[in-house]
Amino acid sequence: MNPNLQHLKADCDVCVVGGGMAGLCAAVASARSGAKTVLVHDRPVLGGNASSEVRMWICGAHGPHNKETGILEEIQLANCHRNGGGSYSLWDSVLYEKAAFCPGLTLLLNATCCDAGCHDGRIEWIRAWQMTTQTWHTLRAGIFIDCSGDSILAPLTGAPVRWGRESRHEFGEAIQPETADRKTMGNTLLLQIQKTAHPRPYVPPRWAYRFDDSKHFESRIGASGMGHNYWWLELGGLNDTIADAEIIRHELMCVAYGIWDFFRNTGPAALRRRYEEWDLAWVGQLPGKRENRRYVGPHILTQNDIQAGGHFDDIVAYGGWSMDDHHPAGLLYDGPPTVFHPAPSPYGIPYRCLYSTTISNLMFAGRNISVTHAALSSTRVMGTTSVLGQAAGTAAALCIEKNCAPSGLYSSHVGELQTRLLDADCWLPGKSREHEVLTRCAAVADSARVLFNGHERPIDGESNAWEAAHGTPLELTWARPQHLGSLRMVLDSDLNHHKRLDYRHVEGESVCPMPRALLRAFRLEAQREGRSWETVFRTEDNHERLVRLPLELKATALRLVPESSWGDAPARIFSLDIAPDARFRSHLVPEGRAWSECIASVPEQDLLPADSETKDHAYVGA
Repeated sequence: MNPNLQHLKADCDVCVVGGGMAGLCAAVASARSGAKTVLVHDRPVLGGNASSEVRMWICGAHGPHNKETGILEEIQLANCHRNGGGSYSLWDSVLYEKAAFCPGLTLLLNATCCDAGCHDGRIEWIRAWQMTTQTWHTLRAGIFIDCSGDSILAPLTGAPVRWGRESRHEFGEAIQPETADRKTMGNTLLLQIQKTAHPRPYVPPRWAYRFDDSKHFESRIGASGMGHNYWWLELGGLNDTIADAEIIRHELMCVAYGIWDFFRNTGPAALRRRYEEWDLAWVGQLPGKRENRRYVGPHILTQNDIQAGGHFDDIVAYGGWSMDDHHPAGLLYDGPPTVFHPAPSPYGIPYRCLYSTTISNLMFAGRNISVTHAALSSTRVMGTTSVLGQAAGTAAALCIEKNCAPSGLYSSHVGELQTRLLDADCWLPGKSREHEVLTRCAAVADSARVLFNGHERPIDGESNAWEAAHGTPLELTWARPQHLGSLRMVLDSDLNHHKRLDYRHVEGESVCPMPRALLRAFRLEAQREGRSWETVFRTEDNHERLVRLPLELKATALRLVPESSWGDAPARIFSLDIAPDARFRSHLVPEGRAWSECIASVPEQDLLPADSETKDHAYVGA
């Protein structure tokens, strides 16, 4: 390094490299879990392929009520709340806000990771060049998470990776080629169009390609709709999508401007009429990548794992997108641009796919996890990579807390990891969330007991929700006053609406509407001993599915009164849980006791000591 340039050094618990959707969710999850975290990203905006620089949709698991939740849903609901018109600049600001204002998280944008130091199979530091400040940053961390997509830490550390398509015989995967090769899915440079009041001429640049084969594009054009997401403008799978990235980008620019010339000027008359009142609004300069290096973890997820449903004991995330295998030749191929091989939705993804077999403190999340090419064709979509990121970030922070390597977390603490993910509103198919003893000991109406079954979305035809008209109170009561520390509630945010950021040009309609069923206004009321009901919290502008509120009060009863939703739907709540004040947790009924036995068998002093002191006030907000 040149000594005339600034060089800053810092220590942290967890360092995340790459700020796409996986890296953003990993970094936020790590910081929220108590780890001092740094997120290093080589672009000025977060989100990777979902950012304003690329503009790809966030897709995920198919099927009713299978949408990914956790931090991703939190981000997307915040975007609906602030960005109903679908501005990509506002979307960028939502992503930036989530990282830049997260306690415990330091954000380094425009910083490219370009070196690393290892000793005894462990990463000790990484170095990044921040071009805007002309500064070198050297970061030491206990755990490193590579969410760069291109797996930059692999060549810097020697961690083993896979590249290309396996032979169908290596893992018995029927959709793989007979012979292994290094071919991958290609890159796409997206373009967007907008409708105009009057037709305008389009003059292509002289270097744009000329297209004249209408049959080659008929099926592709039909897959795009009008105005958005021309994902089939794809090249590079026959090249090296890292080493040849700039060559591929140049070719894609020639293609993008040339294909619009075909739509407007040189294509069939019917096609030209279809697009004559549309204008080219935006052409990306950064291609979105689908595939290159994939790390090797203790488990390599395969086509057969996916088709079997992914029933892993160490499940930490799930997928459900079809095995969507694009032809490596992309636009050069005369046949269909992709083949959708069926996959069950959901299927589980194990923790063992998220950490290296050789570098003891290296984890990864995103399209570079430990999978075969066939499995990658499903796991690569950003809804799936987001929940993988949250799982990796939560696991990394837990490794710091337990002072263990990611492999040690698997052997001794994976159950605790799953518990934390469930508490953060991450769905783990086949797992249910355990409610607090204080909640299980409360008396509730029979219709409300569904709130405590541990399932926080509709599953297999069961609604798993308490539903009532607005104004109907949901009440929990205790035989004696209890120290109520906090409330956790999961609301209905319409998990059938898979694309929160759906930029269809629909005149007069919001393209990012708030979910109709989501509770917008509600209040909490508490009944202290010998007193009438009093409001302790009220909001008229809730936009969150997972609601957490501090209480810090002593009461014999608590009730939620829903007032309105964002649409005309009734109040729908999947879960409500009351945690005790941490100072008095030891006085609660022991874990493992049957619900019906709780209050009857526990002496009064064990639930609330007569001489206890507590801060007797409520959090009041608007």
